[in-house]
Parts: sequence; structure tokens; C-alpha cells
Amino acid sequence: MTEAQPRRVLIIGAAGVFGERLVAGILKSTTLHVIAAGRDLERLTRLTARMPNGIQRMTAMVLDARLVTAADLKASGAFVVVDTAGPFQDRGYRLAEAAIEAGMHYIDLADGRTFVAGFGSLDASARAAGVMAVTGASSTPALSNAVLDALTAGWRRIDRVAIAISPGNRAPRGMSVVRAILSYAGRPVRVFTGGHWTTRPGWSMTVRPSLPGLGRRTLALTDTPDLDIVPARFAVTQEAVFRAGLELAVLHNGLRLASWAVRLGLLRSLVPFARAFRAVAAMLETFGSDRGGMLVEAFGLDDAGRSVRAWWSLVAESGDGPVVPTLPALAVLRALAGEHPIQPGASACVGVVPLAAIEAEFASYRIASSSGIEIAPPGLYEHVLGSAFAQLPDAIRRLHQPGWGRLFRGTATVDGAENPLTRALAAVFHFPPSATEIAATVEIVHQTGPAPGQERWTRRFGDRGFAGTMSVARAPGRLIEQFGALRFELDVQVGPDGVRGMPVRAWWLGPLRMPLALAPVSHATETVDPDGRFRFDVELRLPLGLGRLIRYRGWLQEMPGGVGPCQQLKR
Repeated sequence: MTEAQPRRVLIIGAAGVFGERLVAGILKSTTLHVIAAGRDLERLTRLTARMPNGIQRMTAMVLDARLVTAADLKASGAFVVVDTAGPFQDRGYRLAEAAIEAGMHYIDLADGRTFVAGFGSLDASARAAGVMAVTGASSTPALSNAVLDALTAGWRRIDRVAIAISPGNRAPRGMSVVRAILSYAGRPVRVFTGGHWTTRPGWSMTVRPSLPGLGRRTLALTDTPDLDIVPARFAVTQEAVFRAGLELAVLHNGLRLASWAVRLGLLRSLVPFARAFRAVAAMLETFGSDRGGMLVEAFGLDDAGRSVRAWWSLVAESGDGPVVPTLPALAVLRALAGEHPIQPGASACVGVVPLAAIEAEFASYRIASSSGIEIAPPGLYEHVLGSAFAQLPDAIRRLHQPGWGRLFRGTATVDGAENPLTRALAAVFHFPPSATEIAATVEIVHQTGPAPGQERWTRRFGDRGFAGTMSVARAPGRLIEQFGALRFELDVQVGPDGVRGMPVRAWWLGPLRMPLALAPVSHATETVDPDGRFRFDVELRLPLGLGRLIRYRGWLQEMPGGVGPCQQLKR
């Protein structure tokens, strides 16, 4: 294309929540002519009238994306098609195929996981036509991956990635967005966590972190393309999770409660109730705020081998949050219209435009981003043991220096509970039954907060797992391990060969300190075997000779860190 040729962009769904904002961005910051397309001519005409310069730089075109042909698209005179219509969860590739056949570039804002995963099937035809077709030119996966590319450049290893989006409650919710959320709420979502692939219900894995500039927001597992793309592109060793949430607790938790109908098999999906959910949300839209944001965190080893946490955050003020999903597409459009060489083919929109190009689009809006990096603090055992920590064998010190989080694998033999009483209690704590030489994993994750060295330990034996939080006790040489309402103060006794024991010195049920005579009896040792591996032997028994709760013993080694330099996996 030369400068003499008209440059027109065809926007499908131009009158929708995201389409209208993309049209406004194009008119504000480019010289492109917009062809606003959709099924409702009256809505498109109103859109044209209220846009600055809309009469001069916009054309309305009636077009049904479900029935469109290559001839329809070619007749528009546009050089690129942008699909903002959604939802993409149950869509095929008819529009993209028609664009490629017409010799036009194609961009969409898809967040449908299956849609994005299968888009590469169009690659051969796009290459043959000499056009670029990209899917997911939105907050996910385009912006999230651009952020990760910038944060982790040169890193030796990436262990965990956490991505979160939290819109303000007053942000407009189009029906396509509501349907997209309801399509996975309560349904099995494939996610990489604990160093392996598993399934968790959509809108589960709830956390309530403090998001920069927003405060505490409730977040839950969201089914997005990043759940597939991030583990593959960045060779993540432990976990890659994408979460989103609703600002108002009544809406977020109401959806979580409703999702149980799907989890229990009472309903196949919540999508048929989309209009009802949207109506309830509309009744409460005056509450909460119009401030939304995004947080991307990566944990791993930097180019110097240090355990680090890198983060990037975005805050959108005064209702500008719904603009954010359109800005990666705007950056791609600017690149296509700027006579820069393009790479023909069809793929997810990752590695197409850098973070700097997307952030440059923030300038026209009340959107600000920030980033930082933190070196991991000392581990829990260093706080507890002080100078004695340095005397421990190397394999034990490595395990108890988890940085921001590490995963260890090995094998274990489990002696389960030995009588009806202890079996009942073991079931409460999800302790595994007896087994010989089964797979064992221990994930240790540093917990941020006011207490130094706090760690979350998740132990898995076979398909059974349990977790506890450890922190520093007030008494020197002791730590606190908490399981729900139960807290135990353990005396960490060490010698030159390792940890010799961790007897219980005090325990609490909620706020109540319980008699020590009724405390569980703990025997725990940590040593190193002839192969240099960390060995553990832990036994818990009820007091007064009431029987064994569990004993587990075996060995652990740190999980290998991926398949090579992360950059080799990127586009």
C-alpha cells in the first residue's frame, strides 16, 4: 500500500462497548478512515453522529459477521478488518477466513481460549495471501504477554506467573462480556499449577490481594488464552494463573455461589441466565468505583541467578478501564498503517507489538502503569535459626531458601492413620492413606505481609495434598505452623547433620491456648542421603497413646527449571 491509496479500517461491532472505544481511539490518534460495521444501521448512524469528526471520517456499513463473504469485505475498500463483536467462546473463523481470502489483514479482540488456541489453523492461508491475521489483540493475551516479555527479558527461569484484571463496578458490561464470564463459571478449567496440568472450576482459586492503586480486590480463576500461552512461551515451572474479579463482593460472591449449580451438575452452564445477571449488575452500578486495573507478576531467577519478583500494574481512572482492551489492537493497527514490514501468517497476538508501543497509547487517557522488581528476602528458617542456619548441610539450606517460591519433587512412603479416631481426624486435614514409594511434591511459596519469612507449604503425596502456613514464633529457634484454626509452635532442633526434631511446645485452637498435655506429638527429622538429596521423616501422633495420625518419609530434589532460556520460546 502506498501513501496515495486510501487507508480504511473496517470495525466489526463498532457500536459495542469495545468497538465504540476503538473507533474513538482511531479517530483521535490516527489518520485512518473508519468503516463502522454492524447489523443495526440506526445504532451505527448515531455512533457516527456523536464521534468528533465522525461525519468526515466515518462510514456506516450494515454487515452480519455470521454471513459475511470475502466479496463483502473487499467491497468496503478497507485494508484491515478488526473484529470487536464477541463473544468468541463459541465462534468459528468465518470472518477471519473471509478477510484472508479478500487479501486483507485481520485483527480481533478475542479472549476465548479455544478460539485463540485453534487460530493457527489459518496460518498457511494467511501466509499464502501475504496478510497478517492476529487474534487476542486485547488485555489477554496481547498486553499480558507484552508485559511478561519486558519483565522477564534475560531471566534464567520463570517459576510462577500471576495475572489479574479487576474492572471498576461502574464500567459498562456488554452482553458479550457477561456471556463470556458465565460460559466458564463452575465448569472445569484446565490450568497449570503445582508443576502439572490439572482442572479447577471456573471462578474458584479465590484470592484477595492488594492491587496497586486499587486496594484489596477479590479475584478468581478465569478461562483465558493465557492459561495455555504463558506456560508454553515462558517455560513456567510451577504455576501460571489468570484471575479476574468483580469489585462488589455481593456480585463476585453471588456469581461464585451460583457457579456451584454448575459444579454440582445441576446446570450445564449459567449462560442462559446472562440477561438476569446483567440486570442485577445494572441495579448496583451506582455502587463501587469507576477505577479498574491490572497486575502482572512473575517469579523466578533473573540473569544473575537471584530469586526475584517482577511486577507491572495498570490503573485506569474515571471510567477509562474499558479502553484498555482496545489499545493493543490500536497499536497493531498503527504498525500496519505505518508502512513497517509485517510478518504474514495467523497467530495469537503475542510478540507482535512490544509493551512500549501499547503503553504509548495510554497517553490519550487517564491510564497509568508502573513496574518494579524485588529480590527475595531470607527464608523462614534463616529467621528462625539465625547463625545456626549456616551450619546445616547444603541440601537442607537450599530447600529452606525458597526465594519467592520453589517446587521440589521426589518419592515418599506414607504410613496412614491406624484407628477409626485417627482416620477421622486425618480426613479432616486431607492426610493421605498408607502408600509405598509414591510421587511426592512440596511447594514452598513466600507470603508477603508484615510478618518476616512467612511461607505457605503445600505437600502432595500421590493425588492427596494438604497445606499449612509457617511463620516465625516469638521464642528464638521456634516457628508456627497453622492449619486452619489450629496453630502449633514447633521447636526447631538442629545439629551438624540436619534437623533432629521439631517437638510441639504450644498450641492453639483459634484464639484459645490449649493444654500442652493434649497436643499432638511431633517427630520430624531432615537429613541428607549419600546421593546429596534432602531426606525427611515426619510423624504425628495423638497424645495419651491414642494412635498415629500420619508418618511420611522420603526424599526431595528441586524440580528442573524448564527447557532452556525463556527467550527461545517466544515468538
